[in-house]
Amino acid sequence: MNIGLPELMVLLAVLVALPAIALWIWALVDCATKESDTGNTKLIWILIIIFTHVIGAILYFAVRRPERKRELARQAPAA
Repeated sequence: MNIGLPELMVLLAVLVALPAIALWIWALVDCATKESDTGNTKLIWILIIIFTHVIGAILYFAVRRPERKRELARQAPAA
């Protein structure tokens, strides 16, 4: 089997694109289902993720998600 440069480039593009699409969908679902409805935070993050694609998904997971987890930890009653 002889793989040329065009086939190798297509294979590389697919191997990069599939995880990127999965990350993008995961960020959209996570934001839509777990983000609070107070204010416009959910709407703004969904728009950021939709319009900036993978970069927006990475930003969401790096910036907003840890912040949301800290907020939930503060709201949780002490046991």
